[in-house]
Amino acid sequence: MLEEIEQPLQIAPSWNAYQAECPTRLMLNRIADKWTVLVLGLLENETKRFSTLQREIGGISQKMLTQTLRGLERDGLVARKIYPSVPPKVEYTITPLGNTLVGLLAALRVWSEANIEQVLLAQSHYDQLSQEALNQEISGIRRVRF
Repeated sequence: MLEEIEQPLQIAPSWNAYQAECPTRLMLNRIADKWTVLVLGLLENETKRFSTLQREIGGISQKMLTQTLRGLERDGLVARKIYPSVPPKVEYTITPLGNTLVGLLAALRVWSEANIEQVLLAQSHYDQLSQEALNQEISGIRRVRF
């Protein structure tokens, strides 16, 4: 049995996401989008119709799902297949390129789910300290009546 040998990631030397004009920033925007993470996560294991995706992703509007799917299709991460029927049946499936991304996105989703309690506590602590600092500033101001 042949063992798979991991190849180091090949990065073109001409791309640098830290440069303002680098097109890789467009992909970072796509990947960092919560709807992208959720759509690709659902398509990872099976082809789905638009209505199924919308039902399974709580809170996504029809407009946002349409925009997300179009962007993913344009980027080559999702393929759309239209069946000639009345009404037309449209299915979405992840492409091989999209499959190279789902593991990374799943790791982000899992990390978010595993650490949200700590994040919420940190936010609460930060907000409390900010409110205390604001209250101290306000109490230090002398109030003048006119």
